[in-house]
Amino acid sequence: MNIALPARAKLNLDLDVIRRRADGFHEIRTNMQAVALHDLLEAAPATSSTLVIDGLPAPAAGDNIVLKVLAEVERAAGRPLPTHFHLHKRIPPGGGLGGASSDGAAALRALAAIHRLDLNVEEIARKIGADVPFFLAGGRALGEGIGEQLTPLPTELAWFAIAWPGIELSTARVYGAWDETKGGPPNALQRAAEHVDPRVQDFAKRLGHEWQMTGSGSAFFKRCASRDEGLLAIHPLECWTALTHSVGAWA
Repeated sequence: MNIALPARAKLNLDLDVIRRRADGFHEIRTNMQAVALHDLLEAAPATSSTLVIDGLPAPAAGDNIVLKVLAEVERAAGRPLPTHFHLHKRIPPGGGLGGASSDGAAALRALAAIHRLDLNVEEIARKIGADVPFFLAGGRALGEGIGEQLTPLPTELAWFAIAWPGIELSTARVYGAWDETKGGPPNALQRAAEHVDPRVQDFAKRLGHEWQMTGSGSAFFKRCASRDEGLLAIHPLECWTALTHSVGAWA
């Protein structure tokens, strides 16, 4: 059995950091929306596990979340699950768009399907990363705790222009900088991201106030009334851009 799954990106329509916990993680409150922009993950049973990556840059095989998910699923299943993966990267890395977490969720779903596993995928997803549970279902949700406590919300059809300056930010570094900088709405992490890399601040100024950072950065988005308005928004920009739209839950 072969399977191909889109690993969709997400936008944080807002993001508030509540506090830094004693364990070092940060409690947040954020409205997350899945969008059509996606990586594509193909998976098939094999004699040994391999991962091929093309498209935009991604962590090397040993550090890639897809193989980390495979190792976690093998532990839960109690047996090897040799699988060949082909990951087509379309979501910019380190942009706050959730590409790696979405790849992880797609790998988890693919493994359960092709190896016919009866596992608690939600529990495994929480072990992999805070955003991974969101990508098991997609759509729109309110995320609380460290982002893993999800309340599904209705998806509203909307167009989004996305711009990425080619800066790959470390989520851990940005959250660490929040402890010093704090920050306010609509994204409490923007000031921290600008502290980690001042080029983010320059990028934000060039885009204008209608653009908003997603996640821990460095990508920004602008809500648009139509596809044509979105095309006009990205046309003059000299950076990686995309025009996408919201998508509902897929599970």
